Amino acid sequence: MSDSNPISKPLILITNDDGIIAKGIQSLISCLLPLGNLFVVAPDGPRSAQSSALTVTTPLRVKKIKEEDGLTEYICNGTPADCVKLALNQLCPRKPDIIVSGINHGMNSSISIIYSGTMGAALEGCVNGIPSIGFSLCNYDPRANFDTAMAYAYKITKKTMATGLPRTICLNVNIPDLPEDKIQGISICRQSEGYWAEEFVQRKDPSGKRYYWLTGQFINAEKQNSETDEWALENGFISIVPVKVDMTAYEHLDELKKIDYELE
Repeated sequence: MSDSNPISKPLILITNDDGIIAKGIQSLISCLLPLGNLFVVAPDGPRSAQSSALTVTTPLRVKKIKEEDGLTEYICNGTPADCVKLALNQLCPRKPDIIVSGINHGMNSSISIIYSGTMGAALEGCVNGIPSIGFSLCNYDPRANFDTAMAYAYKITKKTMATGLPRTICLNVNIPDLPEDKIQGISICRQSEGYWAEEFVQRKDPSGKRYYWLTGQFINAEKQNSETDEWALENGFISIVPVKVDMTAYEHLDELKKIDYELE
Protein backbone atom coordinates (compact mmCIF):
# COMPACT_ATOMS: atom_id res chain seq x y z
CA MET A 1 0.00 0.00 0.00
CA SER A 2 1.35 3.42 -0.90
CA ASP A 3 2.27 5.83 1.91
CA SER A 4 0.16 8.41 0.07
CA ASN A 5 -2.90 6.55 1.31
CA PRO A 6 -4.03 8.37 4.47
CA ILE A 7 -5.12 5.09 6.06
CA SER A 8 -1.54 3.78 5.88
CA LYS A 9 -0.12 6.77 7.76
CA PRO A 10 0.01 7.00 11.56
CA LEU A 11 -2.71 9.14 13.11
CA ILE A 12 -1.33 11.70 15.56
CA LEU A 13 -3.73 13.49 17.91
CA ILE A 14 -2.46 16.90 19.01
CA THR A 15 -3.72 19.24 21.73
CA ASN A 16 -2.37 21.81 24.20
CA ASP A 17 -3.38 24.10 27.05
CA ASP A 18 -2.34 27.45 25.58
CA GLY A 19 -5.02 27.48 22.90
CA ILE A 20 -5.11 26.79 19.19
CA ILE A 21 -3.45 30.04 18.13
CA ALA A 22 -0.45 29.67 20.47
CA LYS A 23 2.94 29.57 18.77
CA GLY A 24 3.79 26.37 20.65
CA ILE A 25 1.05 24.21 19.15
CA GLN A 26 1.52 25.70 15.70
CA SER A 27 5.24 24.84 15.95
CA LEU A 28 4.35 21.32 17.03
CA ILE A 29 2.00 20.88 14.08
CA SER A 30 4.68 22.09 11.72
CA CYS A 31 7.38 19.73 12.96
CA LEU A 32 5.16 16.63 13.19
CA LEU A 33 3.55 16.88 9.75
CA PRO A 34 6.16 14.58 8.18
CA LEU A 35 5.32 11.80 10.67
CA GLY A 36 1.69 11.15 9.78
CA ASN A 37 -1.81 12.53 9.56
CA LEU A 38 -2.37 15.16 12.23
CA PHE A 39 -5.72 15.49 13.97
CA VAL A 40 -5.78 18.59 16.18
CA VAL A 41 -8.40 19.24 18.85
CA ALA A 42 -7.32 22.17 21.00
CA PRO A 43 -8.91 24.73 23.31
CA ASP A 44 -10.23 27.94 21.79
CA GLY A 45 -8.17 29.94 24.29
CA PRO A 46 -5.70 29.56 27.16
CA ARG A 47 -6.45 26.74 29.63
CA SER A 48 -3.26 26.66 31.67
CA ALA A 49 -3.23 24.98 35.11
CA GLN A 50 -6.34 22.95 34.29
CA SER A 51 -4.66 19.62 35.11
CA SER A 52 -7.11 16.81 34.21
CA ALA A 53 -10.19 18.97 34.76
CA LEU A 54 -13.33 18.06 32.83
CA THR A 55 -16.24 20.29 31.87
CA VAL A 56 -19.39 18.92 33.49
CA THR A 57 -21.72 21.90 34.04
CA THR A 58 -21.79 23.48 30.56
CA PRO A 59 -22.09 21.98 27.06
CA LEU A 60 -18.96 21.26 25.08
CA ARG A 61 -18.84 22.77 21.61
CA VAL A 62 -16.40 22.11 18.79
CA LYS A 63 -15.83 23.69 15.42
CA LYS A 64 -13.73 22.46 12.51
CA ILE A 65 -11.45 25.28 11.39
CA LYS A 66 -9.14 23.52 8.93
CA GLU A 67 -9.12 20.46 6.73
CA GLU A 68 -6.36 19.85 4.24
CA ASP A 69 -4.09 17.02 3.17
CA GLY A 70 -2.69 15.43 6.31
CA LEU A 71 -4.11 18.00 8.73
CA THR A 72 -7.50 18.48 10.39
CA GLU A 73 -8.03 21.08 13.12
CA TYR A 74 -10.87 21.59 15.58
CA ILE A 75 -11.29 24.14 18.35
CA CYS A 76 -13.15 23.31 21.55
CA ASN A 77 -14.45 25.41 24.43
CA GLY A 78 -13.32 22.81 26.97
CA THR A 79 -10.15 21.86 28.82
CA PRO A 80 -7.21 19.93 27.35
CA ALA A 81 -8.53 16.70 28.88
CA ASP A 82 -11.95 17.48 27.37
CA CYS A 83 -10.29 17.86 23.99
CA VAL A 84 -8.70 14.42 24.21
CA LYS A 85 -11.87 12.74 25.48
CA LEU A 86 -14.01 14.34 22.80
CA ALA A 87 -11.50 13.49 20.08
CA LEU A 88 -11.34 9.83 21.11
CA ASN A 89 -15.08 9.41 21.58
CA GLN A 90 -16.57 11.52 18.79
CA LEU A 91 -14.19 13.17 16.37
CA CYS A 92 -11.20 11.01 15.41
CA PRO A 93 -11.73 8.73 12.41
CA ARG A 94 -9.97 5.94 14.33
CA LYS A 95 -7.91 5.39 17.47
CA PRO A 96 -4.79 7.58 17.28
CA ASP A 97 -1.39 5.93 17.21
CA ILE A 98 0.00 8.58 19.55
CA ILE A 99 -1.16 11.68 21.43
CA VAL A 100 1.14 14.70 21.65
CA SER A 101 0.37 17.68 23.88
CA GLY A 102 2.12 21.07 23.68
CA ILE A 103 4.47 22.57 23.00
CA ASN A 104 3.71 24.37 26.24
CA HIS A 105 4.89 27.92 26.86
CA GLY A 106 6.75 27.40 30.14
CA MET A 107 8.18 24.41 32.00
CA ASN A 108 6.13 21.63 33.56
CA SER A 109 8.83 20.08 35.71
CA SER A 110 8.71 18.87 39.32
CA ILE A 111 5.42 19.49 41.17
CA SER A 112 4.06 21.59 38.31
CA ILE A 113 3.03 18.40 36.56
CA ILE A 114 0.00 17.99 38.84
CA TYR A 115 -1.33 21.40 37.79
CA SER A 116 -0.43 21.19 34.10
CA GLY A 117 -3.15 21.09 31.47
CA THR A 118 -0.50 19.98 29.00
CA MET A 119 0.19 16.87 31.06
CA GLY A 120 -3.47 16.43 31.96
CA ALA A 121 -4.08 15.81 28.26
CA ALA A 122 -1.15 13.38 28.03
CA LEU A 123 -2.39 11.48 31.07
CA GLU A 124 -5.84 11.22 29.51
CA GLY A 125 -4.22 9.54 26.53
CA CYS A 126 -2.37 7.21 28.88
CA VAL A 127 -5.65 6.26 30.60
CA ASN A 128 -6.92 5.18 27.19
CA GLY A 129 -3.88 3.04 26.46
CA ILE A 130 -2.40 5.34 23.82
CA PRO A 131 1.29 6.35 23.87
CA SER A 132 1.27 9.98 24.93
CA ILE A 133 3.82 12.76 25.37
CA GLY A 134 3.64 16.26 26.83
CA PHE A 135 6.23 18.74 25.56
CA SER A 136 7.12 22.00 27.32
CA LEU A 137 9.64 24.75 26.54
CA CYS A 138 11.24 26.56 29.47
CA ASN A 139 10.15 29.97 28.20
CA TYR A 140 6.83 31.67 28.98
CA ASP A 141 7.07 34.31 26.26
CA PRO A 142 4.26 33.93 23.66
CA ARG A 143 6.86 34.84 21.00
CA ALA A 144 9.51 32.37 22.22
CA ASN A 145 11.85 30.67 19.75
CA PHE A 146 10.66 27.08 19.36
CA ASP A 147 13.36 25.86 16.95
CA THR A 148 15.12 23.64 19.51
CA ALA A 149 11.84 22.37 20.95
CA MET A 150 10.58 21.51 17.47
CA ALA A 151 13.73 19.56 16.62
CA TYR A 152 13.50 17.45 19.75
CA ALA A 153 9.72 17.08 19.65
CA TYR A 154 10.16 15.54 16.20
CA LYS A 155 12.97 13.19 17.32
CA ILE A 156 11.29 12.05 20.53
CA THR A 157 7.87 11.59 18.94
CA LYS A 158 9.34 9.63 16.04
CA LYS A 159 11.29 7.36 18.39
CA THR A 160 8.24 6.82 20.63
CA MET A 161 6.12 5.91 17.63
CA ALA A 162 8.72 3.30 16.69
CA THR A 163 9.27 1.80 20.15
CA GLY A 164 5.94 2.42 21.91
CA LEU A 165 5.49 2.97 25.64
CA PRO A 166 4.33 0.76 28.50
CA ARG A 167 0.56 1.06 28.80
CA THR A 168 0.76 2.58 32.27
CA ILE A 169 3.00 5.59 31.53
CA CYS A 170 3.28 8.72 29.44
CA LEU A 171 6.27 11.04 29.00
CA ASN A 172 6.77 14.49 30.48
CA VAL A 173 9.39 16.22 28.31
CA ASN A 174 10.83 19.62 29.26
CA ILE A 175 13.22 21.44 26.92
CA PRO A 176 15.64 24.18 28.04
CA ASP A 177 15.40 27.51 26.27
CA LEU A 178 18.73 27.07 24.48
CA PRO A 179 19.98 26.86 20.88
CA GLU A 180 20.12 23.26 19.69
CA ASP A 181 23.94 23.22 19.68
CA LYS A 182 23.94 24.18 23.39
CA ILE A 183 21.77 21.26 24.49
CA GLN A 184 23.91 18.86 26.55
CA GLY A 185 21.81 15.81 25.78
CA ILE A 186 18.71 14.01 27.02
CA SER A 187 18.33 12.95 30.64
CA ILE A 188 15.88 10.22 31.62
CA CYS A 189 15.18 11.30 35.16
CA ARG A 190 12.67 11.58 37.94
CA GLN A 191 10.49 14.42 39.12
CA SER A 192 12.30 16.71 41.54
CA GLU A 193 10.94 17.26 45.03
CA GLY A 194 9.77 20.84 45.29
CA TYR A 195 6.82 23.10 45.95
CA TRP A 196 5.37 26.48 45.10
CA ALA A 197 5.66 29.13 47.81
CA GLU A 198 2.44 30.84 46.86
CA GLU A 199 1.31 34.35 47.59
CA PHE A 200 -1.88 36.17 46.75
CA VAL A 201 -1.62 39.83 45.87
CA GLN A 202 -4.67 41.72 47.09
CA ARG A 203 -6.02 44.43 44.79
CA LYS A 204 -9.19 46.38 44.14
CA ASP A 205 -11.09 46.59 40.90
CA PRO A 206 -12.43 49.91 39.48
CA SER A 207 -15.60 49.55 41.54
CA GLY A 208 -13.59 49.18 44.74
CA LYS A 209 -14.24 45.47 45.23
CA ARG A 210 -11.39 43.37 46.53
CA TYR A 211 -9.84 40.56 44.46
CA TYR A 212 -6.72 38.39 44.61
CA TRP A 213 -4.05 37.56 42.03
CA LEU A 214 -2.03 34.38 42.44
CA THR A 215 1.75 34.75 42.36
CA GLY A 216 4.47 32.52 43.75
CA GLN A 217 7.97 31.14 43.52
CA PHE A 218 9.07 27.56 42.92
CA ILE A 219 11.29 26.10 45.64
CA ASN A 220 13.52 23.21 44.58
CA ALA A 221 14.04 20.96 47.61
CA GLU A 222 16.98 19.05 46.13
CA LYS A 223 19.01 21.40 43.97
CA GLN A 224 22.14 19.23 43.84
CA ASN A 225 20.45 15.94 42.93
CA SER A 226 21.55 15.02 39.41
CA GLU A 227 18.79 12.40 39.09
CA THR A 228 16.03 15.01 38.84
CA ASP A 229 14.38 16.97 36.07
CA GLU A 230 15.19 20.30 37.69
CA TRP A 231 18.91 19.48 37.76
CA ALA A 232 18.79 18.35 34.13
CA LEU A 233 17.16 21.57 32.97
CA GLU A 234 19.49 23.76 35.02
CA ASN A 235 22.44 22.03 33.37
CA GLY A 236 21.27 22.24 29.78
CA PHE A 237 19.74 18.78 29.41
CA ILE A 238 16.31 17.91 28.07
CA SER A 239 14.45 16.08 30.83
CA ILE A 240 12.22 13.08 30.14
CA VAL A 241 10.23 11.85 33.12
CA PRO A 242 8.02 8.75 32.79
CA VAL A 243 4.73 9.56 34.51
CA LYS A 244 2.22 7.06 35.88
CA VAL A 245 -1.55 7.33 36.12
CA ASP A 246 -1.52 5.05 39.17
CA MET A 247 -0.69 7.34 42.10
CA THR A 248 -0.67 4.60 44.74
CA ALA A 249 2.25 4.87 47.19
CA TYR A 250 2.99 1.14 47.18
CA GLU A 251 6.00 1.49 49.45
CA HIS A 252 3.71 2.61 52.29
CA LEU A 253 0.91 0.02 51.95
CA ASP A 254 2.34 -2.42 54.50
CA GLU A 255 3.00 0.35 57.01
CA LEU A 256 -0.56 1.67 56.77
CA LYS A 257 -2.07 -1.81 57.06
CA LYS A 258 -0.63 -1.96 60.59
CA ILE A 259 -2.81 0.96 61.68
CA ASP A 260 -6.26 0.17 63.08
CA TYR A 261 -8.33 3.06 61.75
CA GLU A 262 -11.49 1.72 63.42
CA LEU A 263 -10.23 2.47 66.93
CA GLU A 264 -11.58 5.66 68.44
